Amino acid sequence: MDLNRICLLGRLTRDPEVRTTPGGQTVATMTVVTNLVWVDQSGNKQEKPEFHNCVVWRKLAEIVGQYLSKGRRVYVEGRLQTRDWVGQDGVKRYRTEVVVDNLIMLDGPRGSGSQSREEPGVFAGETVSAPPVAESEEIKVEDIPF
Repeated sequence: MDLNRICLLGRLTRDPEVRTTPGGQTVATMTVVTNLVWVDQSGNKQEKPEFHNCVVWRKLAEIVGQYLSKGRRVYVEGRLQTRDWVGQDGVKRYRTEVVVDNLIMLDGPRGSGSQSREEPGVFAGETVSAPPVAESEEIKVEDIPF
């Protein structure tokens, strides 16, 4: 058995971009930054940001487009996926992305830090998940080797 799972806790670097595919599905792309912070040998605080490209589909993409914006803190769960294509210059390119299937908004609407009464539906800390996957793709607890 294999497991492809990623969990991130970070901030959006820009507003999500929401589009509709020719087939009519909604897709949103966003970038989440996570920071590694440590103190070096000379006692100076060091920081290394890591940027994660995320893709969100269907209803969850609509929610992301409506409620998330640059600077919002989010927790995302999903799987890593690498896709490739040939660019206009003839060079083969690769992009590794997190395909998000679960998302928790960690601060108030539009980065306010508190919940607003004018924005019903999704609240800070509320988990928003993609529709369940088909039964054959589901991972059963008894199949996990640890």
